[in-house]
Amino acid sequence: MIVVLVVASGAAWESPALTLLGGHRDVVVLKRCVDVDDLLASASAGQADVAVLGLDTPGLDVAAVDHLRRYDVRPVAVVPAEAWEGGRVRASRIGIATLVPDDGLDTLPDAVLGADEPTPPMLPEPHDAGAPPGPGGRVLAVWGPAGAPGRTTVAAGLAAELARRRRRTILVDADPYGGSVAQQLGILDEVSGLLSAARLATSGLLTERLASVQRAVGPHLSVVTGLPRADRWVEVRAGTVESLLEVARERGDVVVDTGFSLEDEPGQDYGTRPGRNQLTRGALEAADEVLVVGTADPVGLSRLARALVDVREHTGGAAVRVVVNRMRPSLGWSEKDISEMVGGFTRLSGLHFLPDDRSAVDRALVTGRTLVESGDSPLLRAVSSLADAIA
Repeated sequence: MIVVLVVASGAAWESPALTLLGGHRDVVVLKRCVDVDDLLASASAGQADVAVLGLDTPGLDVAAVDHLRRYDVRPVAVVPAEAWEGGRVRASRIGIATLVPDDGLDTLPDAVLGADEPTPPMLPEPHDAGAPPGPGGRVLAVWGPAGAPGRTTVAAGLAAELARRRRRTILVDADPYGGSVAQQLGILDEVSGLLSAARLATSGLLTERLASVQRAVGPHLSVVTGLPRADRWVEVRAGTVESLLEVARERGDVVVDTGFSLEDEPGQDYGTRPGRNQLTRGALEAADEVLVVGTADPVGLSRLARALVDVREHTGGAAVRVVVNRMRPSLGWSEKDISEMVGGFTRLSGLHFLPDDRSAVDRALVTGRTLVESGDSPLLRAVSSLADAIA
């Protein structure tokens, strides 16, 4: 016996669907739910097997489908026949595999009885980091330990340098502790690109509307701005960053500025929202290459050494480069000395040094420009060499 929940929000197909299901000897309609919230609450009781729902029901998104699966409730969507193709695409993006057209309701009982556990993931899973990138580009995650080693400066500089080479580049600010890419590049944006992407991802519309979450800062460079306030990380559902990066890499190279912490947060498994640091971990797991940024001073190198040990379990086999920032002669260490210190902690695909060029950074910050737009400098030349190695 299959126990069914139905939510149709007053659609014309509701009455004939209830008649068909109620007349089948192997189906019991447990409840007609008034909306998605009512459906999710009913599913939480653990008494239902299948949810028959209208694909255009308000509030039906990735998170709702995730909730249904958590309680072993299999979704079956009724789709308007005139919008079948678009409905099929949207359903696949939010994780619903079984569909019935509203002009073919006679197949609904069979769909309910034969609906297997849907196999597509609710959001695109991180791709195999060892596989070659797709036709668009690669995801380059810029990460580093606490202490402001210069992650945003490196990410913005690298993205601008790739764009200068006429490579379509998207710079994503995914720092859960409050992004600063928009401020650094002088972008006045009242709407967070990351939060907009989160809303589109849950509704399955991110692929079609990716352009709406970006701000162009040049002919080949655009930016997905970050969180306007650090406390709004709770609005970014699990899987959003991974989905955003997978969609964006189909358009070109993606450089993502991340947070610093990779720690699991106590108690996050007992709630429905993801942990704060999941944004950073998700970005690293989705990356084709990870750039770990550290500073050249004793404290920075100590943090960098520990970071290289911590990051290994989050990269999924992606190549790891180290960028030693703010290198200066007054420290008394040569590049060879630092190479020997860093090289023993993990296998690296490259080790790069950026000079402590405060004047170039200040010039870019004050004018709200990228390093490329601010003119030639030792730092820009070093970032260009880094881009050469990556590209």
